[in-house]
Amino acid sequence: LTEADLQHDLDRRRPGTSRYTTQRREPDQVKILSGVFEGVTTGTSIGLLIENTDQRSQDYSAIKDVFRPGHADYTYEQKYGLRDYRGGGRSSARETAMRVAAGAIAKKYLAEKFGIEIRGCLTQMGDIPLEIKDWSQVEQNPFFCPDPDKIDALDELMRALKKEGDSIGAKVTVVASGVPAGLGEPVFDRLDADIAHALMSINAVKGVEIGDGFDVVALR
Repeated sequence: LTEADLQHDLDRRRPGTSRYTTQRREPDQVKILSGVFEGVTTGTSIGLLIENTDQRSQDYSAIKDVFRPGHADYTYEQKYGLRDYRGGGRSSARETAMRVAAGAIAKKYLAEKFGIEIRGCLTQMGDIPLEIKDWSQVEQNPFFCPDPDKIDALDELMRALKKEGDSIGAKVTVVASGVPAGLGEPVFDRLDADIAHALMSINAVKGVEIGDGFDVVALR
């Protein structure tokens, strides 16, 4: 295991890579601090470090006395009785950087140990549904879109939202291929339960579907 094994996925997530993401300039260079010796994991805990190099606490001064709608400002105030307005803290999307780094380790292990391939892409933004037509297109556009015919529509939607000072939701699909039958525990720690638990712990995730998910309501 090397830092290069983790860096590719971190580069995909890195802020400032398109006009549609936060314009903070974070290199997101990961450093392996422990758990690896001469390119091989030792079996002890793997320690990783990703430094913040573009903190902009002053950018948050305008919301010192204002709760942002849809963010964790109000709930943090209610839960802890105080709020550090200089950023999102644990509710910041910056928190996902380390998830990506750790996930890259898991992805490499699953691929080499079990032949499992894990891929993800955008499958809906607002009222624009997307088909998984071409996986090779996912990393060729700023939306990680597998439907090249819809990229212009996504671009127009994002431009309109930015002009209005608004935002919108999206749907992401993750596909794991080569997963052996019976993986996971039979009851409380079932594979789909663990997946749903992990995904729902990501900031702003409000729903998880396994397979056909909510569409099975209408199936007969």
